[in-house]
Amino acid sequence: MENLAIVDLGSNSARMAITEIAPDGRFREIKRVKENTRLSEGMGREKLLQEPAMNRTIEALKRFKHLYEEVPNVKVRAITTAAVRQARNRQEFLDRVQREVGIKLQVLSGKKEAYYDYLGVIRTLKLNHCLILDVGGASCELVLVQQRQARDLISIPVGAVNLSEQFHLNGYVRSADLFRAQVAMNDRLKKIPWMRYATRVPIVLLGGANRTLARMAWSYHHRHHRRSIHGYQLSARAVYATYRELLNRNLAQRKKMPGLEPERADIIVGGMLPLISLLQRNSDGRVIFSESGVREGIITEYVNQRKQKHE
Repeated sequence: MENLAIVDLGSNSARMAITEIAPDGRFREIKRVKENTRLSEGMGREKLLQEPAMNRTIEALKRFKHLYEEVPNVKVRAITTAAVRQARNRQEFLDRVQREVGIKLQVLSGKKEAYYDYLGVIRTLKLNHCLILDVGGASCELVLVQQRQARDLISIPVGAVNLSEQFHLNGYVRSADLFRAQVAMNDRLKKIPWMRYATRVPIVLLGGANRTLARMAWSYHHRHHRRSIHGYQLSARAVYATYRELLNRNLAQRKKMPGLEPERADIIVGGMLPLISLLQRNSDGRVIFSESGVREGIITEYVNQRKQKHE
């Protein structure tokens, strides 16, 4: 039995999943942990990782290391995404991680991140056509799926943290700031030529902001807690209703909303903005949530490569 530990260092949170892989290629997750590290906080236009954010993140990585070192026969794959990808001082951070934690982080390109999202989604959701949207802290990945194949994919450098900081969407949102943010987001989407083929397909949602939306909508409609949001569906109307509720509240009021983690309350409006912009262009009106994304895509690739070696 082999164990694969995937350390996924995002712009808003750091996650680790340990997966047990059987000799026949079947696998199951045995441990998952998450820490809110907010690595992209304060990067601004200079695109510099800030000292407090780097320190927080390295401490989280050390805690992850204690966990995976206890697991027998473990291989570690450590990846990082938009915040480090965009940072001018990324080499300094990568060197610190290698020196202080003892792991080498692979910086995924935006396209590679989008491709892993696609692999993760297509393995677990039975959809022939869809648009995958992964909203992270500092980037969005979009994949157009046709006949279960990734027809087009792109990563754009806007996400929950940097949209919220740039357009002051953290606390009570002023209408002028929201308008500026929506115009900027729509301009980004207009520049993607293949988006015109993605106007009549369901949108599959990944990423922390989207998972939060699912939990909020579920809390509103149901009293009991739902363990997994995988495959959960919402209409555009329900998404708009949740967005309106968020916009009607200040930060303190938002923190008390069911299903919304208090530490995500200051970035949730920015995090939902890409979805709102897409829904305004999309006549299908369905959103479907996926808990399978980059990490599951990496596992799928790893298992497939292992099979090929043994054939």
